[in-house]
Amino acid sequence: MNTQAQYLKAIYLTQEQVDGPASTGDIAELLDVSPASANEMIGKLEERGLLDHEKYKGVDLTDEGIQQARDALQNYCIIERFLVEVLEVEDFRTEAKQLEGVIDETVAERLDTIIDREPQCPDCFNAEDDVCGLLEVEAEVSSD
Repeated sequence: MNTQAQYLKAIYLTQEQVDGPASTGDIAELLDVSPASANEMIGKLEERGLLDHEKYKGVDLTDEGIQQARDALQNYCIIERFLVEVLEVEDFRTEAKQLEGVIDETVAERLDTIIDREPQCPDCFNAEDDVCGLLEVEAEVSSD
């Protein structure tokens, strides 16, 4: 089950990649849900004032939606980095996706004290590779 935060994060990342409104199809694909499920959640998020949806044009996050999406993305980066840097989990992407919907902000903040988040977070996230860019940099350095 995808949470509001996961949808906002997916919309934010999609908008960043396409540099414009996110299509319902792209959102559904990123979250691995049906377009109908994506449409249903998009309607709920629009009612909450977190996005604007114009049929055949796409979805644009409001300022509040952007802030919540960035918070969700930051929490996701914290989870990824904790899984890799502290727990040394190899399949960290799968684990992070499962944990992001159940770890609240308080737990993420506590994990953050362990990993010492970088100031550029969440802008460090590489949407194309779906991973924290800081992890990618560290992986490149260690493979040389």
